Amino acid sequence: GPCTECSCSSGKEPDKDPSHTKKKENGDRLCVPKIFFGTRTHKQISQISRELKRTAYSCVPMTILSSRDYTCIHPLVSNSSNRNEMCVELLEGKHGRSCSFYHGVHKLSEHHALQPAPNVYQAWDIEDLVSLGRKLRACAYFAARELMVGADIVFCPYNYLLDPQIRETMDIKLKDQVVILDEAHNIEDCARESVSYGVTESQLRAAREELDFMVNNNIRQKHHEPLRAVCCSLI
Repeated sequence: GPCTECSCSSGKEPDKDPSHTKKKENGDRLCVPKIFFGTRTHKQISQISRELKRTAYSCVPMTILSSRDYTCIHPLVSNSSNRNEMCVELLEGKHGRSCSFYHGVHKLSEHHALQPAPNVYQAWDIEDLVSLGRKLRACAYFAARELMVGADIVFCPYNYLLDPQIRETMDIKLKDQVVILDEAHNIEDCARESVSYGVTESQLRAAREELDFMVNNNIRQKHHEPLRAVCCSLI
């Protein structure tokens, strides 16, 4: 079917517009584009969601993508030094444990406070989502990701849009969508960070020793010799 106008240009209430509920047409072509709003820091997202609350578009379906550092409420995971790794371990059921918060994710993503409705729904901030998650014992990290499916506007830090690995992990598809970058003069630094990696001298020395061993024992020499040369030159 032809694309219907988005609710803001037709002046209709978002909830009365059938195109909002059924976004996918012809299998996978998105009819109404999403707006991805990238900011430099998480703090700026809360400022912007406050501003959104003051506009006529406060009831537009939205979500905020954020790291587990800001959203995890699992007592063990949130206090560990590597939250991502520990979360994945729990979800994979290693050591016979799992995450009850993850299993309650639908309680949060389907909660009436997050379902757009005129005069009821308000734009929310990541802190609102986390405190509601605590009340419902449900995971805010995965709820925010689920809410992205029906969201018209998605707030996130720059690197979620610029870093291809994060885009893939979060299932962010930017084709035919609207991307807004706040304070875009910071983009160069962020892009550089996305493709930069830090190593210590001791890590380099350890790598060289392992590569020496590989080369001396004739293990895939043609692959390991150039790597060893890079290690040596860096050291």
